[in-house]
Amino acid sequence: MGETERPGSGAAERDGLLPEHSILSLGEYLDMQRAIGNETRFRVLDSLVEDGAQSATELRNALDIESNTLHYHLDALVDVGLVENRKRAEPDSDGLYSYYRATSLGEGILTHGVRELMREEWDLLDAYSG
Repeated sequence: MGETERPGSGAAERDGLLPEHSILSLGEYLDMQRAIGNETRFRVLDSLVEDGAQSATELRNALDIESNTLHYHLDALVDVGLVENRKRAEPDSDGLYSYYRATSLGEGILTHGVRELMREEWDLLDAYSG
């Protein structure tokens, strides 16, 4: 079994849940969903999608999160591929070399997952209140 393949993922792919040559396994998709299911990680990813790349300090200040808590959640988002940690060749004006940004998978799961459900709820409320 390959490093990225999870036990039981073959059955799901045979059942048509994923394309035959999917880039990710069902387990990897579910890991991403679990990661964004945490409110703090959702807020971090949302901030990165809305405001663009940010340093840990900028995220900590924007979200009012303790540094160690923020890094724990950033690591979880990086581990599943929703966020990437990039290094600058030169420090920015605050002397920071490292920054975080949402990956295309991170933006996609946020936009077409949780946010889509939220939009649908607003649409239903608008349609039936009146």
